[in-house]
Amino acid sequence: MAHEVEHDFFPGLARLEVEAGDVAFRGRIGGSGSPVLLLHGYPQTHIAWRFIAPALARSHTVVVPDLPGYGDSRTHDDQPRWTKRRVASALVALMHTLGHERFAVVGHDRGARAGYRLALDHPQRVSAYASLTVIPTLDAFAAIDKTFALNAWHWFFLAQPGDLPERMLAADPDGFLDRALEKMAGGLDRIDPLALDAYRTAFRDPRVRHAMCEDYRAAASEDIEHDSIDAGAGKRLACPVLVLWSEREQKGRNTLPLDAWSRWATNVTGKGLPGGHLLPEDAPDEVLASLEQFLAG
Repeated sequence: MAHEVEHDFFPGLARLEVEAGDVAFRGRIGGSGSPVLLLHGYPQTHIAWRFIAPALARSHTVVVPDLPGYGDSRTHDDQPRWTKRRVASALVALMHTLGHERFAVVGHDRGARAGYRLALDHPQRVSAYASLTVIPTLDAFAAIDKTFALNAWHWFFLAQPGDLPERMLAADPDGFLDRALEKMAGGLDRIDPLALDAYRTAFRDPRVRHAMCEDYRAAASEDIEHDSIDAGAGKRLACPVLVLWSEREQKGRNTLPLDAWSRWATNVTGKGLPGGHLLPEDAPDEVLASLEQFLAG
């Protein structure tokens, strides 16, 4: 695999190498018990779950792929665009190929956006859904103010049309990635050097950077349109929903992520956790405890 590093971040888990849904999925898989699909966010890879997946594998079958286009998961056909709807369909195909027709979905950041689209479009497939550090895309865009725009400026930069962001990212991939992760983590020293090296290696690939840009372009166009249609129709998540957020990110805000998710689901629980945006890496013990309790229910 092009971006695989020598260090084994997932002792006891096998390599995931599956062709499904126009994607050559790569990542890790292992454990036994009810299946759980773990979806990472921007600008990371499946390695973001290195503290969570091995522990969850003691009681669950964990499937930990790179999202389509991210890391080592290569897409075979880039038209139409890889919207969250298309990503969700590919993930359903992945789980079907592995023999899992119904499963829990746990997503962080962009992975959480693909996760709730999966749960909305394929409710019969999803037994439970957990969202880490995000609210639905429609709600996020509706709540944009100066603070959000300054903190999440990459939403608007990466979503620019054509190859403008791709060309600019090519000038200094490591510099851009380091700045993004530094802000999310509250300092690069909070990410272990081996993981940081793996994220840098992946981001140096122009195909990965293009996939990330397409991810944000889709969010600002097709994804928000799909959310708007569902919201207008009163469509809701049928499964239990767990919402976890960063107490640091929520500081000074008047509303909680629970408020947004309660408009999309009936059975919603959640809480704030210590740490920054990268909760699976920054507060893994707290995340794991919450997930184990939620998935056991």
